[in-house]
Amino acid sequence: MVFCMQIASSQTFELGGFVGGTNVITDVGNTSYINPNSLAFGGVFKWNRSQRHSFRFSAIIANTQADDADSKESRRQQRGYSFKNNIKEFSAGLEYTFWEFNLNTGAPVAAPYLYTGITYFLNQATFVDGQGGTTQYSQTGAFAIPMVLGYKATLSTKLIGALEIGARYTFTDNIDGSNPSGGDNQLLDLKFGNQNNNDWYVFTGITFSFTFGREPCYCNF
Repeated sequence: MVFCMQIASSQTFELGGFVGGTNVITDVGNTSYINPNSLAFGGVFKWNRSQRHSFRFSAIIANTQADDADSKESRRQQRGYSFKNNIKEFSAGLEYTFWEFNLNTGAPVAAPYLYTGITYFLNQATFVDGQGGTTQYSQTGAFAIPMVLGYKATLSTKLIGALEIGARYTFTDNIDGSNPSGGDNQLLDLKFGNQNNNDWYVFTGITFSFTFGREPCYCNF
């Protein structure tokens, strides 16, 4: 590792909130990639390491739902399944801007950005009941990979606003109750859909964050 010293001109930390909508891409319901139908909200913390990249930590809560009646596929409409679940995610990773985002020039600045890292989320393990809905039988968790595209801009000397769309590829196939597992062998008979594809969920919304801390004087990258 080679450590370099350089003068930086950006605030050290950001703390703010996220609010928006969420939708899932599973074996139940609408298959549109961006189709928010439930509320999502949470908090975001960033450690700005340079004018181009930040370490980012977030926690977001959402109640997800999907219904085959909203699908454009006639097969799903005839099947008539639906589900509701909740997601509590915790994410950490790197946010990278396409060009320098200098908060201390005194002039408005804006830039598109990408974020990725690792996410762990909690949700309810479910199975499809006799009425086409789902029954929750335990709490479970899984990892996911976040892929976020956004655009941020300064609203004042201390306030930043951003619009972002972020998809999460999960390492589970049971957000919708299509792939239940556990000690009960009867659950194995309740599986349906494509067992080779994992579930996705998407957050679409805005963030507002306040900057604080002294300007950093050293960079390790």
